[in-house]
Amino acid sequence: MIEIKELTFGYKKSDNLFKDLDLSIEKGNVYGLLGKNGAGKSTLLKIMCGLLYAHKGTVNFEGSNVATRQPKLLADMYMLPEEFHLPDLYIETYIKIYSVFYPNFNHELIDKLIVEFEITKSKKLNTLSYGQKKKFMIAFAIATECSIVFMDEPTNGLDIPSKSKFRRIIAEATNENRTFLISTHQVRDLENLIDPIVIIEEGKIIFNENMESISNKLSFIKAEKEASFKSKVFHSEAVFGGQYIVADNMDKTETAVDFELLFNAVLSNTSEIVEHLKN
Repeated sequence: MIEIKELTFGYKKSDNLFKDLDLSIEKGNVYGLLGKNGAGKSTLLKIMCGLLYAHKGTVNFEGSNVATRQPKLLADMYMLPEEFHLPDLYIETYIKIYSVFYPNFNHELIDKLIVEFEITKSKKLNTLSYGQKKKFMIAFAIATECSIVFMDEPTNGLDIPSKSKFRRIIAEATNENRTFLISTHQVRDLENLIDPIVIIEEGKIIFNENMESISNKLSFIKAEKEASFKSKVFHSEAVFGGQYIVADNMDKTETAVDFELLFNAVLSNTSEIVEHLKN
């Protein structure tokens, strides 16, 4: 679906944020793009949808270079940024004006999502709370029925019930021909949703694994003492009453993947974890 080859980019040509970055995005998944502040997550999303241009390398969507910004390409991808401005329009007017750019726009679906998200239709968009605006933009993004939807920190501003609805709605909207790529710091908001997990650090993709591989090869447990644990330990964090540990899943007993613990483990011990998952 999306193929990135030898991507080099920097806001200053003398200072590369990415250097020779490669990444493949396949259909039918909800990708989680994780990284520390300043790692380049938002920038990478913008490059993938043609809003920024690489200094070197290519980004192809269904075989076509996104930098050409062909209308056919743009009509089949949607970007929901973390920060956005909504005009002085009623919801129905906004939908009428902007839905025409997306040939597969589903009007029945957006009506359903507006009700499900409890969005106030009687007010103009620019007068809604940030959470209501965010929910409307999520609903619009899903209703475009684009083949790929990029979302940058989509759960920021959502209350707990809305986050739960978001997870369910994204899961229902994903199919074999549709992909979501979500950049987030709020990893716990997206547990049981994102798969595969992609981690970016210092301008490179240091981790790109599916959940099956992670849960088969790694255990996430709480132990009283790290020293008492028999399997190879890749990472541990002190918590009240013991240690949270990422270790070799020697007995092949599946444990729930703790995304936050996994992220910290990969950053602290990248080479060993990546090598372990390959074997």
